[in-house]
Amino acid sequence: TVGAHDTVTLAGEYGTPLMVLDEVRVRENCRTYTANISKYFPSGSMAVFASKALSFKSIYNVIDSEGFGSDAVSCGEIYTIDASAFPMEKVFFHGNCKTGEDLAYAISKNVGYIVVDNRDELFALDAIAREHSKVQKILLRLTPGIDPHTHAKISTGGIDSKFGTPIENGQALSLLSEAISLSNIKVCGFHCHIGSQIFECDPFIDAADIMLGFVKTAKEKLSFDTEIVNLGGGFAVRYVESDPEIDIAENLKLLGTHIKDVCKNLGIAEPKIVLEPGRSIVADTCITLYKVGSVKEIPNVKNYVAVNGGMTDNPRFTLYGSKYTVVNASRASDECDFVCTLAGGCCESGDILQENVAIAKPVRDDIISVLTTGAYNYSMASNYNRFCRPALVIINGDDIRIGIKRETFEALLKNDV
Repeated sequence: TVGAHDTVTLAGEYGTPLMVLDEVRVRENCRTYTANISKYFPSGSMAVFASKALSFKSIYNVIDSEGFGSDAVSCGEIYTIDASAFPMEKVFFHGNCKTGEDLAYAISKNVGYIVVDNRDELFALDAIAREHSKVQKILLRLTPGIDPHTHAKISTGGIDSKFGTPIENGQALSLLSEAISLSNIKVCGFHCHIGSQIFECDPFIDAADIMLGFVKTAKEKLSFDTEIVNLGGGFAVRYVESDPEIDIAENLKLLGTHIKDVCKNLGIAEPKIVLEPGRSIVADTCITLYKVGSVKEIPNVKNYVAVNGGMTDNPRFTLYGSKYTVVNASRASDECDFVCTLAGGCCESGDILQENVAIAKPVRDDIISVLTTGAYNYSMASNYNRFCRPALVIINGDDIRIGIKRETFEALLKNDV
């Protein structure tokens, strides 16, 4: 069940593949952040939802009502946020390759902060803001040189990262010096992001130490007063039972308390801290339901269960080897004694959702549930093999509503000429 609603019934009513999101759980996760940030972090600190985890109109209505801001990493996300009537002054626009058109669009939509990744972007933005007769608020994205011991493809804070400007070699201070001299730019502070799916608090504490040390350096060498330090996101979630348990509330307490102590020890004013959770807000709020198409047993070799979805709605196993918990929802009370590979329906050998999972043995048309699919699943979905992207329904107590309609065949052709 999700929110006390039977998943097999939901699959029958709304079709498959189907993503089912529990709004109550989204709100609980948001409140873990807002309550602990309010209690332990400097005054004015806030949480900002990382849109790339799951971007669709209704999610912004929820996070706005919970007091969150939002980030965006593309004009498409900005467009979606704006279409939801979200307060644009609470939006942070990221990206390491923003074109002139991207920057002009963000300015036209009154995005609150543009997170400037590099020197080229800084000077381009200053010129575009001048054309729009606007002084644009920015954060400078810096790389603190932290190794968070996560998957290499989701580690973002090292000196050799494609993102940001390094602190340790002096480039960040040089960039700040140039930025504060520009007439159509208002530097409000700094941003960093060290990676994703991080279970320990220590890497965030290390990043805070480096960023706050840079705040002190900026004050001493450039007389720059930092208003905001954005530490990004990255707290992990449990995808399988063997993953460590993580106490977000306790980690926020440790991080917030540490930041206040460091500011006191460094003799600097406490900046507002911005955190950008994405995965830890939506991942465990959602499951994906599939229908079994076939069960293929190869004696003494391998068993396959093929479902009517796959890498087109969840490419994370193909990309990262990501682990998931799988349940035969149609036989949830039966013994899980059938070890199989859960395969997608694409014409692609790599279209695998999970290897070597133990589930109750299914038959054709059983409903298979993959858990913890709220983050980086729909947002990474594609039309490979001309598959249509799934529907998403939102559960809130007795209320069930469509959050994203199922893509149609006609939609596949809308850009064809």
